[in-house]
Amino acid sequence: MTLADDLAYAVSLPRAPRRVVSLVPSITEALATSCPERLVGATDWCTHPSDLAVQRVRGTKNPDLKAIAALRPDLVVANKEENRELDVRRLRADGIPVWVTDIETVPGALDSLGRLFAEVLDLGTPDWLAAARNEWDQPVPEPCLDVAVAIWRDPWMAVGRDTFTGDLVARLGWRNVLAAHADRYPHVDVVDLDRDGLVVLLPDEPYVFTTDDGPEAFAHARTALVSGRLLTWYGPSLVGATAALTAAVPV
Repeated sequence: MTLADDLAYAVSLPRAPRRVVSLVPSITEALATSCPERLVGATDWCTHPSDLAVQRVRGTKNPDLKAIAALRPDLVVANKEENRELDVRRLRADGIPVWVTDIETVPGALDSLGRLFAEVLDLGTPDWLAAARNEWDQPVPEPCLDVAVAIWRDPWMAVGRDTFTGDLVARLGWRNVLAAHADRYPHVDVVDLDRDGLVVLLPDEPYVFTTDDGPEAFAHARTALVSGRLLTWYGPSLVGATAALTAAVPV
């Protein structure tokens, strides 16, 4: 069969893949939850589930292409934002099928994963995906809280326009004050965020903000330590995320 991935690239597969390498932590968790017997490789950044026992192939930006090839995968799953186009091209040049996802919204994530499981892997809709659709398939509410989502410090960076995280917080009823920024992940001055009426979300990834590292930079804005996985991962982590995040950030 030949199917078009999220970037409209034609991926030819002789059958539903049985040996899959994932270069995307979110999708690794989804595969390990739904079809662990098919997952044979993942990156060092693939931390969920905690007992994941597959061959590691280095990082998302510097995968070990020889190690991937040695696993004889039927399919490698990648993501436009998380992985390099150069690595995708090199894998394809070696005859390895690569399915590239492109995810910038919660509905887009659910649709993309739905296609991966139903059409590519021929597994139908996993229970967690159905539960996630039920949880997130709601109208976007009017914003009741202004937030900024920090992702790094020294230099400080935050979530800007057209991102999965930005769409997710909007669906929680929060307004990302940097949503109109020209950059997707802009560098920011703490002074510009340190104002009354704003909540600065401090996740534990990619930068590990803690009670002693992050909140002390703000004298006026409220801060909230939150799970980075709940903010940025798409997959089983979406189930229950609305309750967990809104509990962590009271209005």
